[in-house]
Order: sequence, then C-alpha cells, then structure tokens
Amino acid sequence: MLTEELIAEPHLNVRGKLIRRQDADYEQARKVHNGMIDKYPDMIVQCVDVADVIAAVNFARENDVLVAVRSGGHSGGGFGMCDKGLVIDLSHMKGIRVDPVERTALVEAGCTLGDVDHATHAFGLALPSGIVSTTGVGGITLGGGLGHLTRHCGLSIDNMLEADVVLADGSFVKASATQNPDLFWGLRGGGGNFGVVTSFLFRLHPISTVYGGPMLWPMSEARAVMQWYRTFIQKAPDYINGFFAFLSVPPGPPFPEQLWGQTMCGVVWCYTGAPEQVEKTFEPIRSFRPPALDLVGPLPLPALQSMFDGLYPPGLQWYWKADFVNELSDEAIDIHLKFGHELPTPLSTMHLYPINGAAARVGAQSTAWNYRHSTWSMVIAGVDADPANRQRITDWAKAYWNALHPYSAGGAYVNFMMEEGQERIKATYGINYEHLVTVKNKYDPDNLFRVNQNIRPTKNGHVFT
Repeated sequence: MLTEELIAEPHLNVRGKLIRRQDADYEQARKVHNGMIDKYPDMIVQCVDVADVIAAVNFARENDVLVAVRSGGHSGGGFGMCDKGLVIDLSHMKGIRVDPVERTALVEAGCTLGDVDHATHAFGLALPSGIVSTTGVGGITLGGGLGHLTRHCGLSIDNMLEADVVLADGSFVKASATQNPDLFWGLRGGGGNFGVVTSFLFRLHPISTVYGGPMLWPMSEARAVMQWYRTFIQKAPDYINGFFAFLSVPPGPPFPEQLWGQTMCGVVWCYTGAPEQVEKTFEPIRSFRPPALDLVGPLPLPALQSMFDGLYPPGLQWYWKADFVNELSDEAIDIHLKFGHELPTPLSTMHLYPINGAAARVGAQSTAWNYRHSTWSMVIAGVDADPANRQRITDWAKAYWNALHPYSAGGAYVNFMMEEGQERIKATYGINYEHLVTVKNKYDPDNLFRVNQNIRPTKNGHVFT
C-alpha cells in the first residue's frame, strides 16, 4: 500500500510526469469528464511511453497499490480514477500512424476519437466508433465501441486487429487472432480487466463524407415516430444508421429560436450509401411525418462525430442507466413517452442506438461482447451542470430504467453503466462470463486491474475479491 514515505519517495522511474496531492496541477489532473466523480488518488503518472506504463504497473504490483487506468476519462462510473492508490494516465500517449494502402491505423491508447478522425480523414478513411469526439479511444474500444457507423461497419472491436498490452506481471505482449488469442478475445468487450492496452491496430473503412444529422419532431408525434422507427431501423439496409432520442432543443444556432427549450423527439441519421441514391432513400423518411426540424445533409464524417461536443463539455454531472433492447413494444413506448415528457434538465436525454446490421452478424461468442442478437443499446442519461441537481437527475434516470427494465434483454453496454454490482456485470456478459473469468485467471489472477466493471478471478475454486 502507499505509505507516506512511499508517496514522498516512490522511486518510480518514468519519463512522464508524476503528480501528487501537493502539486499545483493535481486538481486538474484528477478531473474526469463526469463531474459527479470526485476521487482523490495519491499519485497520478502521466505516461508518455510503454516503458512508463511498465514501470507504473510494476510499482503498483510490488507495493500492493490500488491502480486505475485512464485514457480519455469519459467513463460514466469514473473508472479512470480512484481514491488513494495510483492512476496510470495514458492521455499523453497520442501517436497515430495511418497506412492508407492497408487501410489500418496504429493508435496509441491516449488518443481521443477526434484525434483518430483527424488522422484518418486526411486519407478518406474512418474508424467506426462513438458519437462524441472527446471520448478516449481506449475505454470505448475495450467496452465495445458503438457509434454512427455500427450498422455499416460493426463495433470498434469488430475492427480491432491487434493490441499491445502491459500485463499485471509487467510483461509486454501482443494480442491478436494469432498471438495470445484468448487475451485478444477478452479485450474485445471485456474492458480493462486484463492489462493496460497501450496501442491498438484498427481496420479502417473508406468513408469520408456522409449524409447525416438530426431530424426532430414535436412530442405530440413521438408515439407515431417511435412506432415507425422500430420497424424502419430493423429493415433498413446497413448503410443507414439512425439513433432515436428524446431531447430539449438547445438555445442557439443552428436551431431556430422558436424551438429553443422545447422537449422533442428525434433521430440522428448517418447514411454511408451511394450519394446518387440518398434523396430517394430519405424521401419515405421525410414523407412519413414531415419533421419540425431537418438538419440532415452531406457533411464530413468528423463534423458529424463532433456535432454534440459543445453540448457536453467536461465537468457536467452525469448519471447513466442502460439496457440492451430486443423489441420496442407499445407498452415500452408508453413508458418512454411518460419519462420523455419529464426530462429533468435541458441536457438530460434517452438514446436508442441500433446494433443490428453488421454488428449483429458477428457470433455472440466470437468476442466478449455477446448481445449481438439485440436491436438496440439503450442509455438513459441524467445530465446537468449544477451539482445541486445531482439527486434530481439520478432519481429520474433510475425511475425511468426501473419502469423499462422488464421490457429489456437483460444486460447493458458496459460503457453506459455506473457501478452497479457483480450480478449486473454477469448479466451483461451472459454466456461469456465464465470464459472471461478463465482469461482473467490467466492474465490477472490477483485482480490488480479491478477498478472497472470487474471480472473477478477465482483461486482454488473461490471468487477472488
């Protein structure tokens, strides 16, 4: 454990910065995206290379120190930070190398999705991942990687070819289909349970300009829109992605002033098909119920990926609840409408992300991410800038989720979960949980990496806590 003497003289040989509580930059270094998270580690190592990561892992293991691993800091549950202990901060490891011939990108784990989009877009290529560009590539990938391109290109993990990993014993290994394939399987959806991933090799897709953006309808149309959407997205070709949302219209451009502050429903579209077919494709969408606001049009993919960055800056209060959803019944729609009408704050929202299409054609046991049969990943997010509203947004999200959970598929996308306990984690991994325990037993038998949605190892038949 970290004694005062060890904190004062850690003998931790790193090239990056070692930050302790008394340092002037400590307060900034301990902040994460979710302002509801308020944790105080004893030390933060801002790693600049793999050698720093190895040194930090060895130090934590040898001194029995609690360790958290941070990439972009977007974890809803705040798993990139810990109380006391040591934070291995990868956010300064930002190297990217794009190979336009092989259509791959070697991406260090401290990069954000915006960093990746900037590097790949120059070559007319894209990595399927996310909807907010400030998200760290490490966390979103290891949890699965949903986004605007999921129906066309699959999850981020479906496009992950290799990973470089520092294991709990300090060794450095590569995980791929041919090297440590069991570890590679676990990394694709199993989160940060098995080691510190320092870089990823991704397959890229030739996508540059898309036809996308939000369409909004008044809440008086919400029932009809949801009923239409549930059928449309299940039959849509892979090159049409659209996630459904309840939202309060932001008070500023590009939204017209007459809509500011109104609670509305909407679909955020991303079309990656042939440009000459786009108008024909969207004609039945627009004619079903003419939207009150239609901001859908051609734009560079990075513009769509960063469209919501300004609405959700770092430091807001967030409380998340989530489920996978197979069907959107009329009874479930009734519940959605009740809580959609009662958004507790202007930034609170509910999203239904489609995970059918390409993502559904990967076997449930081919990766750790096993809910391939579900149609949507739902997230309910209570969000506000004011800490005084923390209980209000939390109570709304919990009540909404409790009412809807009986209509869910069971588990949830780990990147949309707070700290919710072991039974919830088991439900999320389902048929893959025991296999994940086997991988954990091999690569992290003492549970050094436990500040996460933890897969607990077993020793002599007993669960290691």
